[in-house]
Amino acid sequence: MFAHVTLRVSDRGHSEHFYRTVLSSLGISPTHERDDVLAWDDFALLAADDAHPPTQHLHAGFVARSRAEVRTFWETGIAAGFADAGEPRERRQYRPDYYGAFLLDPDGNSIEAVHHGDTRGGGHIDHLWLGVSDLDAAQCFYTTISRFTGLRAGRRWEHGVQFAGAWATFSLVADGRPVTTGCHLAFPSPDRQAVREFHRAAVNAGYRDHGEPGERPQYGDGYFAAYVLDPDGTNVECVHRGAG
Repeated sequence: MFAHVTLRVSDRGHSEHFYRTVLSSLGISPTHERDDVLAWDDFALLAADDAHPPTQHLHAGFVARSRAEVRTFWETGIAAGFADAGEPRERRQYRPDYYGAFLLDPDGNSIEAVHHGDTRGGGHIDHLWLGVSDLDAAQCFYTTISRFTGLRAGRRWEHGVQFAGAWATFSLVADGRPVTTGCHLAFPSPDRQAVREFHRAAVNAGYRDHGEPGERPQYGDGYFAAYVLDPDGTNVECVHRGAG
């Protein structure tokens, strides 16, 4: 579902220690390391700066291959001194076999390890929840870009709406929680034309341009992307890697 999800962090050292510690307990190792970025396939950290504040009020659930891994994730985090946000147990309100545990990262984001009967493959992120200020407006934005990003409608409840991809889910929530800030979402595209159409459809619908379609060689050969902002200012990217 996600090409990548990038969090801005207020203290690179503290956040790197947190994520290295808890993700390694799930068998997830870094795949890309530079002075400016640390990535685990579809998840990455960048330092915050004056133009890019730290990510806050995000919930991210990572795939655990078993309930035992969920418990190990939580126990490892607690032993390392990280903040508890929910001990390992079933959460039947999500589905009958849903088993998760929660910690807070150094910027206060809710980070979960989860195992259930429909746990995704093809990436480390099982689901994201973003707090939004206006649920209908946010749903309209993501519906507008859905055909170019592979999103399809999921379930809807009183204070939330879900979108699903091949390997993960992504929910917008307006239940009184703070709005998620400082997060970057990138969705893969099958070709460059779809990237162009993603940008055109969003801008024509009145959403804010944040980067016209074009090559970004600083991110790798053949990296072709465009960027728009959702109604709450989240930077949303559509990207194709390769020629054509």
